[in-house]
Amino acid sequence: MASPRHFNIVALETFFCPLPPLTVPSPHTFTLTEYTRTAAHETAERIRDADIIITTTLRLDASVLSSTTCPNLKFIAVMASGTDSIDLDACKERGIRVVNSPECNVTAVAEHALGLYFAARRSIVPSMRHLGAGQWPQRGTLMTTTYAAGKPPRGCGSETAVIYGHGAVGRAVQALFEALGMTVLIAARKGTPPTDGRVAFEESLKVATVMVVCCPRTPETLNLLSGPELALVRDDAVLVNVARGGIVDESALLKALQENQLAGAAVDVFATEPASPETSPLLGPEAAHVNLVTTPHTAWIGMDTATNYRRVLQENIDGFIMDRLEKNRVKA
Repeated sequence: MASPRHFNIVALETFFCPLPPLTVPSPHTFTLTEYTRTAAHETAERIRDADIIITTTLRLDASVLSSTTCPNLKFIAVMASGTDSIDLDACKERGIRVVNSPECNVTAVAEHALGLYFAARRSIVPSMRHLGAGQWPQRGTLMTTTYAAGKPPRGCGSETAVIYGHGAVGRAVQALFEALGMTVLIAARKGTPPTDGRVAFEESLKVATVMVVCCPRTPETLNLLSGPELALVRDDAVLVNVARGGIVDESALLKALQENQLAGAAVDVFATEPASPETSPLLGPEAAHVNLVTTPHTAWIGMDTATNYRRVLQENIDGFIMDRLEKNRVKA
């Protein structure tokens, strides 16, 4: 039997998801300190004595993860799928284990992607804008506000949806879109030959009437869709991004919308978050007259998501203490 240990657990951002009634395996004990939110300047002091950190989006860089700042830290449990806010190299250097919470938000994100698709395809935002400006009585009809490339909006049965990133979210999106009658294709990685029935990346840009970005942000996917790629896209296509900011070049996307190279777009994520008109062209005045739907990185939110995050958090803490972490969750 393992010698009893006491763990100082510090939860830094319970605002995003309240913790479950945590336990640790016997005979170990723990002290839990919870913070609703933590600002960058508060982090070092709060984790000084921590053995385990629970976080979601808070930036943890090499300086805050140094042995002088948090000498006892051994484990970081992330209540999110992404770990790009954490300096994983610094963690590996110190032997700090980092795990994420994969697939907890799959249903919510896939359903949000579907909602964004309909909003963009049916031009909901431009229609609301024209209606609110009193243009219906002035023009007699606003039916053309739903048009793309001079044509009425496509129905699901005539859509060719291409998914970029075929992980759990991509597969869930595929199932929803196929259930609605769409033809769904999976894009090969950029610069690689297509395998397993996938369509070549460049070819996917030319055939898609719906593009759904579901891939993780990595050095290889940064600006995956920028000016040259968007220039190949059909002018009646709509683009949905529920992955990460920075995968779609925001300036290039706005330009494509302004020049009618693309019928519409809907994004839940931004290169800089929290986003504002000062940090993203998609939220600035130049975006006010294009068919663009934006949501503030809320695709993940759902009742099932919260339940799943709590369950996986307990599993991850147990796995760390018992030295049986699930390999697919370990990021450092």
